[in-house]
Amino acid sequence: MKEFLYLIRFPNLMLIILSQALVQASLLSPGVEWARITELGFLVLTLATVCVAAAGYIINDYYDVKIDAINKPERVVVGKSIRRRPAMFTHMVLSFIGVALGFWLSIAVGLINLGAVLLLWGYSARFKKMPLIGNVVIALLGASMLLVVAVYAGKLNKITISYAVFAFLISLIREIIKDMEDVRGDASFDCRTLPIVLGMRRAKYVLYPIIALFQAFLLLVILHPVTDLGFDVYMILFVLIPSIWMIVKLVRADRKRDFTFLSNLGKLIMLTGILSMLLLNQ
Repeated sequence: MKEFLYLIRFPNLMLIILSQALVQASLLSPGVEWARITELGFLVLTLATVCVAAAGYIINDYYDVKIDAINKPERVVVGKSIRRRPAMFTHMVLSFIGVALGFWLSIAVGLINLGAVLLLWGYSARFKKMPLIGNVVIALLGASMLLVVAVYAGKLNKITISYAVFAFLISLIREIIKDMEDVRGDASFDCRTLPIVLGMRRAKYVLYPIIALFQAFLLLVILHPVTDLGFDVYMILFVLIPSIWMIVKLVRADRKRDFTFLSNLGKLIMLTGILSMLLLNQ
């Protein structure tokens, strides 16, 4: 069971559930209404999203067995604790459930989930080995997990789109950093990720303006007249300042553990940013 939970990235799935719950309870309500997360339609939507995401993690590990044996040998599950054929079967079942539940909710949700399944397969099989394309694909999928809640509720607005932009940018930053972290294993199997094609130093030069764009976006949100002082202070302390610290650490990063730290910092920034939804309707 422990190996299976790692295979489907259980902590990441919990973050998806939390993110969608906050969109449902806060962004789509005049106040914070936790009762809304118990609605049947939302529960089915979250289950569908989790199934698609879990299937994506499985297919990624399925294709990356040899690469992961170099990058993180202690964490290899497929072909070791779980055989390749059962892993692929589980991926197909979860993908089918996610798409079927999506179409049961609405055509729009079904199409989003189907698109996510196809993109995750394409990412695992091909896109992740290409410079920047795989990073953008994952970032788009990160944004879609928030947008799909608003799409299903028919309340796609500036606030939900703003959080989707936030999720896209921080996901893109983190994915590039993860490529830097895994450069040794990726290079051994002819992957063409950004740090392999450009080298570490030039890859950083690509990453700096993306982080700067992320910070500019944060400042636009903080300075927007709609937000109150409590929200602004929270965003400065727990999102903007950590992103500045990320640049400081990135300048000096040159070892795998440095990039592991930066990847974890990116995940923390994503979490604190998502939690800020609770302050919008106070």
